[in-house]
Amino acid sequence: MAIRGPRLEFSVGAFLLLALASLLVLAVASTNQRFGMGGGDYVLKARFSQIGQLRKQAPVKVGGVTIGQVADIQLDPAKYDSIVTLALDSKFKDLPADTSAGIFTSGLLGESYIGLQPGGDPEPLKSGDEIVFTQPAVDLIQLVGKYMFSGGGTPAGANETPGADAPATEPQP
Repeated sequence: MAIRGPRLEFSVGAFLLLALASLLVLAVASTNQRFGMGGGDYVLKARFSQIGQLRKQAPVKVGGVTIGQVADIQLDPAKYDSIVTLALDSKFKDLPADTSAGIFTSGLLGESYIGLQPGGDPEPLKSGDEIVFTQPAVDLIQLVGKYMFSGGGTPAGANETPGADAPATEPQP
C-alpha cells in the first residue's frame, strides 16, 4: 500500500518547478541573452558594405575574448550600407579612435561575429562614435562558386592577340 500525502506532492511539484527553471536558464543562455543589467553598456557603430550572416546578439570580440554583442542592424537608406550597433561592456570604453572592425566566422560554417582590432591612437572612441575602418564579411559560398565556375584562369593562348606581349619595335621593311 503506497502512502500519498502532502509531502510527496510537494516534492514532486518542487522537482517540476526546478526542471522548468533549469530549462528556462538553458534556453536563455543558448540565445546569448544576458541575465544581469551589465556594467552600463558602451555603444559604438560600424558601417559595412556586406554583413553576410551576421545577426543581432552576435558576439563582439577583441583577441578572441567576447567584450560585447551586436545590439542592432539597420540599413542606411542613402548609401545602402549596413549600420551595425555594438553594445560593449563599459570596462572596454577606452578603445582607440583608429580601432578597426571586421566580420569573421567561427570555423568554416560557424556563427559570424565582429572582431575589433585596437589601433594606437591616444584619443579613445566615445560612446555613440562610429568605427571608421571596417572590413566586410567574406561570403565563402560566393568565393567557392567563383573559383569553380570561372575555370581558375584562362588556358595558355586562349585570349592572346598576336604581338600583344611582344616589345614595341619598328616594322621590318
